[in-house]
Amino acid sequence: MDNSTFNQGVAPGGLRDRTEIKLLICYLLKTLKRSLTRSHINEILQEYRIANYFEVNTAISELVTAGQLTSDLSDGDEEISLTSRAKLDVGLLERDLPRSVKEKAIRSALKILQRERIEKESIVEVVKLEHGYHVSFTVKDMETELLKLTVYVADESQIEIAKRNFYNNATDIYSGVISALTVE
Repeated sequence: MDNSTFNQGVAPGGLRDRTEIKLLICYLLKTLKRSLTRSHINEILQEYRIANYFEVNTAISELVTAGQLTSDLSDGDEEISLTSRAKLDVGLLERDLPRSVKEKAIRSALKILQRERIEKESIVEVVKLEHGYHVSFTVKDMETELLKLTVYVADESQIEIAKRNFYNNATDIYSGVISALTVE
């Protein structure tokens, strides 16, 4: 297969070398100090077009085969963890990765993990009206309901946009509402 196929979708400054992709995956797991699903890793590295999807998946499989990563099935997705042996290797080699790539990957990871947490802790309810919909967004902290906001939207495409924006900005929305209501 033409090697350029595996460079498709990679932004300038992104990683094209599988060894660097492997190192970045290990760096992510080491820096975040937690396991990630294969889906998370792919989403993180695709957000800023850091690496090609197929190269990322091949790199993960090769790292698992080499014993640098472990893989367990959890909730229908593959949970990927760094082995202690790989932690030592990453510590020695992480300086070889471009700083901008490491920063983008970590920024993307934190954003994606925060959105996932918000999706688990928040509730979105849709009520069909005669003309349009009411969409209610609830921000919770454990069992405490912090904010409930209901808005009118005209159609189903607006529902999806509103949900996505809510999940991506729930903290800012909550802070903005509290600020608007409490600042004199």
